[in-house]
Amino acid sequence: MSALISATDLQHEMLDNPKLVVLDVQYTLDGQGPALYADGHVPGAPFVDLDSVLAGPAGEGGRHPLPDVATLQAGLQTAGVMTDSVVVVYDQGPSLGAARAWWVLRWAGIEEVLVLDGGLAAWRAAGGAVDTDPVETEPGDVVLDPDQLVALDAEDAAATARLGVLVDARTPERFRGESEPIDPVAGHIPGAVNVPMADLATDDGRLRPGRELRERFAREGIDEVTVVGTYCGSGITAAHTALALHEAGVEADVYVGSWSEWITDSSRPVATGD
Repeated sequence: MSALISATDLQHEMLDNPKLVVLDVQYTLDGQGPALYADGHVPGAPFVDLDSVLAGPAGEGGRHPLPDVATLQAGLQTAGVMTDSVVVVYDQGPSLGAARAWWVLRWAGIEEVLVLDGGLAAWRAAGGAVDTDPVETEPGDVVLDPDQLVALDAEDAAATARLGVLVDARTPERFRGESEPIDPVAGHIPGAVNVPMADLATDDGRLRPGRELRERFAREGIDEVTVVGTYCGSGITAAHTALALHEAGVEADVYVGSWSEWITDSSRPVATGD
């Protein structure tokens, strides 16, 4: 079943489904999510901060490790998420922050989570109204049950690279170790394959159709029975790749610490080149 919802379908669902909760997860690496939210958001959608709610503090676990469950639960309750909510998450596009929210919420036991395909840009393009005022919500009662999805650690990621397919979602230059604009060490996990995020999305930020995604992943030997893990720099783009794999009919585990955790231990090997 697809985890995507179109802007047109979301407009109808907001009118017809009282269990629907829409969460704004607009995000940038330099912390501009709150400013983007203030500039415009889907009416009625509260802001959920990726850095403070959907991730823990940066450190040995990487730049965006798994969040503390109590912090995540409190953040979702503040946003009005109920036990029986159908949650739709979106960002400004191309759904990097939204995919992280999709994966983390499902990891935490929320079963019905959808991603607005194309994000706020698609919402605007479909004629959706946009508000700029903050949203006040009635507190939700959701209680989380974490570990419903597998979060790989460094040892798991290395094993996946040996025994299955470990997908690196970063740009080819970062994968090959030719350029590393964020982390202090360049390269990739030995045995990983590179499927850049740009291969999976269209120019307007939507995911490519399932057929195209299946064809792209098949080039790396991935099908619905392959053991697959994903990683990136800090576990955000990796969730987007997991979402794309889901749309292709493949369920993948995410190495949440990703490259930013891998390189905290100098004994872990680093590969360069193709």
